[in-house]
Amino acid sequence: MARIIDEISRTFSEYLLIPRLTRTNHHVSNVSLRVPVARFKRGSESRFSLNIPFVAASMQSVSGPDMAIALAREGGLAFIYCSQSVEEQAAMVAKVKAYKAGFVVSDSNLRPDATLTEALELRKCTGHSTMVITDNGCKDGVFLGILTDKDYWEFDDDLNRPVSDFMTTKENVVLGREGISLYNANMLLREHKKECLPILDDNGRLHSLVFKKDYVDHLNNPNESLDAKKRIAVGAAINTHDYKERVPALIEAGADVLCLDASDGYSEFQRDAAHWIRDRYGDSVAIGGGNVVESDAFRYLVEEAGLDFVKVGIGGGSICITREQKGIGRGQASALLAVAKERDEYFEETGIYVPLCSDGGLANDTQIIIALAMGADFVMMGRYFAMTSESPTPRVSIGGRIYKPYWGEGSNRARNWQRYNSDGESGLKFEEGVDAYVPVVGSVKEVLDVTLSKIRAAMCNMGSLTIREFSNNAVLTRISEQSFIEGGTSNVLSLDKDVLGKF
Repeated sequence: MARIIDEISRTFSEYLLIPRLTRTNHHVSNVSLRVPVARFKRGSESRFSLNIPFVAASMQSVSGPDMAIALAREGGLAFIYCSQSVEEQAAMVAKVKAYKAGFVVSDSNLRPDATLTEALELRKCTGHSTMVITDNGCKDGVFLGILTDKDYWEFDDDLNRPVSDFMTTKENVVLGREGISLYNANMLLREHKKECLPILDDNGRLHSLVFKKDYVDHLNNPNESLDAKKRIAVGAAINTHDYKERVPALIEAGADVLCLDASDGYSEFQRDAAHWIRDRYGDSVAIGGGNVVESDAFRYLVEEAGLDFVKVGIGGGSICITREQKGIGRGQASALLAVAKERDEYFEETGIYVPLCSDGGLANDTQIIIALAMGADFVMMGRYFAMTSESPTPRVSIGGRIYKPYWGEGSNRARNWQRYNSDGESGLKFEEGVDAYVPVVGSVKEVLDVTLSKIRAAMCNMGSLTIREFSNNAVLTRISEQSFIEGGTSNVLSLDKDVLGKF
């Protein structure tokens, strides 16, 4: 007969934190939000970490290249969605990696006999005003010079003339040699008051470019998530159907983290996919999977599949209807507490720490704080990021307010049948996600600034300076319905709703 778990399935909104002693060093300026993403042994460091505990969900309406760039610049990570062709997903990953690379491989190159018209067309295509002139017009050709928008007058010069008539020739360009450090390259730019430094190999061929703007960008975004080559870090979702074709393309494009995307990850399919990837790529890429809601599933994905991190949560997303469609799931707080307990026991037994990602069930900043206190190393969100300017969907006006479309990967709109359907037929027989709209609230940076400020403040209230310490120190209490009501405003006239709404 069926086994019944007597404990009530609970949500984050049913808990509050009890403050601990705040010492003099518990100041927000001392708080570190750095968290591990890849498993690691006791006493060592995770081979991949984030500077803030936030990742964007692998959804069509959330994680495009703009989102990945914006979130990585703040210290987080976005997972480019896999409900698209292999080529399209790999191109999105490559676009993120090319955004800011320290040493940038040039994608705006011309032959010296190309016309100014061709240069203008290339600028329009790439958006780059700096173009490199090489003997063959390729990214690794013999370097001849540089053409920028300061070298010509678009509406006055003869557009049929060759770019060699306008470019700054090699003799007049400050150059770096292959092997130079990024620091020294930036110092050359500073010394010579230049915007771009071409890096050449010993044969005079173009190796890469270093831009002043990248250095300035990094100073303005010190928490950026970067790879070993100082490129923007990016994640990519994969499924258990075409991973043998998809994974090589994504790794070639530069993906730093892969995540098996499924509503229920307790499966041999995820184990087999993880083994295939690990056998071919070793630890060069971090691999996550899930989703799970109990201890046995966590153990299976950690011991049998060897995953680097595990996602927790089924059916708790704002546009997810898995629970009502299939009767599968668990309250997000109960699921996270159960899996975190098993994670900690596994750590004590083996000395191996496996990070947890809490995915879904996060309706506000307070619940994000509770999730971190309950043991999540980082949280994955869809709606939170779908409401920002950088999400890939268009703005629409509804009733005088600005919204963006937001839909689940299990909806017909996503056409993501491979994620849910196992009978080989194309098309969904039923949906596990809905199609909706969310209000636009600002940029990724704007919304994160507020949320991160709340997290840091709450951590100080709990006498903690790191996320792990926060979880270890946390004392939580369950609340009644009346406690929940008491926590809001009462017996006052709200200016936002009661007074201002009348004018």
